[in-house]
Amino acid sequence: MNAPQEAVVRLYAAREEIYPREIKGRYASLRWACVWLTQLLFYGLPWFEMHGRQAVLFDLASRKFYLFGLVLWPQDFIYLAALLILCAYGLFLVTAVAGRVWCGFACPQTVYTEIFLWIERKFEGARSSRIRLDRQPWTLEKIARKGGKHAAWGLVALWTGFSFVGYFTPVRELSFDIATFGLGPWESFWVLFYGLATYGNAGWLREQVCKYMCPYARFQSAMFDKDTLIVTYDAARGEPRGAVHVRAGTPNGGDCIDCSMCVQVCPTGIDIRKGLQYECIGCAACVDACNGVMDKVARPRGLIRYATENALAAKLSPRQVRRRVLRPRVMIYAAVLAILGSAMVASLALRNPLKLDVIRDRGSMGREVDDGMIENVYRLQVMNTLEQAQRLRITVDGIASAKVVDEDVVEIDAATTRAVPVRVRIAGGDGRPGSNRIAFTLASTDGAALQVTEEAAFIVPK
Repeated sequence: MNAPQEAVVRLYAAREEIYPREIKGRYASLRWACVWLTQLLFYGLPWFEMHGRQAVLFDLASRKFYLFGLVLWPQDFIYLAALLILCAYGLFLVTAVAGRVWCGFACPQTVYTEIFLWIERKFEGARSSRIRLDRQPWTLEKIARKGGKHAAWGLVALWTGFSFVGYFTPVRELSFDIATFGLGPWESFWVLFYGLATYGNAGWLREQVCKYMCPYARFQSAMFDKDTLIVTYDAARGEPRGAVHVRAGTPNGGDCIDCSMCVQVCPTGIDIRKGLQYECIGCAACVDACNGVMDKVARPRGLIRYATENALAAKLSPRQVRRRVLRPRVMIYAAVLAILGSAMVASLALRNPLKLDVIRDRGSMGREVDDGMIENVYRLQVMNTLEQAQRLRITVDGIASAKVVDEDVVEIDAATTRAVPVRVRIAGGDGRPGSNRIAFTLASTDGAALQVTEEAAFIVPK
């Protein structure tokens, strides 16, 4: 008696290779404009200099973050948190108005996938040629085409990893270290890690990242409503669909000729005619493809277009759709974004560029010196966040006879921190025994309105 065969249950569907067809049109041109804009910024910013140093640099070693004319320190972490909140609300606002337009045009995954697809087409040809090449046995020509493609992918990925690390290590130093084979272990790791991530995500995973790895696709529906612009298929106009030669002489057919061009150009391989799907990234490639087909069959454009559910149901005009943009959800996002943005700009504008911490010498709680005077020793930790050196005068208040014994003028270099030892004395009997409150003030000596004050304790022996 034969043993029963075990049934194999697959928990995950096997991936089907997607070969997006190249398409031209308004949205394809807009997508490539976003590719150029984002990559010129990403690759170019590390090489841009300001005030004699890299304009955008997150120097983790010295704990300084240079953003054009700003120098931020770990104490300014609140600004990074505020920036992340602003980006999140900006994304919410854009999503509420125009769906996943960020995913379709400016997301790094989309941008690098476009670049890698362009390279793939240069080496392997158009969609039909790529399909045919993959089905062929391995030959010298196939090895050359595939090898050239992966070599080009690797160069782009490594340059991307190098540029990424250039935001954390001065890019010119990084270039010199690579040229002289002196790159450190951490820089080497992150260049290779980020390069490998780019190579894997844009070259191999592609739509898998958008469909299964990106959390944005999962919670996007929470920000959608029936007035959100999405890529939609006008079923009322397109159905019943059918090929042109089948519908010849049939006046009741829809405008869709079932050419499947919208599926062939989709980077995630979905059929937009089945309705809104979470895999749709809103790139509008299907819109360009369908408009081209409609032009060929002499039918109006817009069978697949950016529209809203209410616009399709009520047949609203574009002007009516625009009027419904300012709805409560959008206005709340916009208001929160405006308030947070204004608060952040005002905070940066009013930020005191001088910071002061006072540390009293605990080895000397207070001692009597010449002529019965009482002395305490402090260390002033002075931070200058400006791009110019500052000359500052130190004064002390709180006790009538308090004065700084040592030199009361210090110089702090641009964007640096300096520890300044200071001795403060008061006349005997001028302070009560125990702890007395005093305040150190640092003020610019060149007439600029720069000043910072910090309190401290002055100990009088009992």
